[in-house]
Amino acid sequence: MTTMDAATAVLDPAASPTRRRVRRPSAVLLWIAEHAVLVVLALLFLFPVVFVLLTSFMTSTQTLTGALWPQPFTLGNYVRAFTEAPLLRWFGNSLLYAVLATLFMLLSSVPAAYALAKVRFRGSNALFVAIIVAMLLPPQVTAVPIYVMWSQLGLTGTLWPLILPNLLGDAFSVFLLRQFFLTIPTEYADAARIDGAGEFGVLWRVMLPMARPGIAAAAIFMFFASWNDYFGPLLYTSENSDAWPIAYGLASFRGAHGTDWGITMAMTLIVTVPIVIVFFFAQRAFVEGVTLTGVKG
Repeated sequence: MTTMDAATAVLDPAASPTRRRVRRPSAVLLWIAEHAVLVVLALLFLFPVVFVLLTSFMTSTQTLTGALWPQPFTLGNYVRAFTEAPLLRWFGNSLLYAVLATLFMLLSSVPAAYALAKVRFRGSNALFVAIIVAMLLPPQVTAVPIYVMWSQLGLTGTLWPLILPNLLGDAFSVFLLRQFFLTIPTEYADAARIDGAGEFGVLWRVMLPMARPGIAAAAIFMFFASWNDYFGPLLYTSENSDAWPIAYGLASFRGAHGTDWGITMAMTLIVTVPIVIVFFFAQRAFVEGVTLTGVKG
């Protein structure tokens, strides 16, 4: 140790190597104390996922014993999931439902939200209040008359009664996108209008590139809601098994197989994988869109 290092150690005892080694365990304990609640909550959330994963590798007999660890591990449940149920057809129906519903929602809700946020016209506030009321209206209230309408059109037994209404807009998506458009300064739109752009030109060339996080958030919300929808398929596709999406198909399979928990857990994990993959790749845009919505610039 040089004379300068010795003097520094004398003036500042915390700078000595021995002192640093003594404080290191206390710093770790302090970090654990500060994050203990988060660690406990993380473990509570992870436990059901781990339980489902372990159960999916158990035999049908072992799932009824209360054991937590598979003895032995078996992949038979995953093989049975694809052989005893038309999983691929259910996946295809869910993908068709979720993708088309999301695309139709964007085609209708983005222009409506832009008009409510950036176009000045008489009655815009009343129209926005009507959209809020539509959000508060339970879907069960209008289920019977809407079902009668689709039945008269001959579309019951298919997924089209769940997909086509999105061409008329979705109240929650319009609300979410309008709040995000409000965060974009109006000066950008005014500058584009001065340059000769029409309203659709302003929307396409100026607003859409700046509203990508909000659009991504609305799209993910719609995709997840369509993928996990159970009430709609129960109402319109229950009599036609070829049109069942994954959520309704899984519920029907679970009811038919009683207490066969191994295959049920395996199918649950298989159904969850696409949602996890979509959220993993889109989480940044999703979080940004949700956190910026409502923060007016």
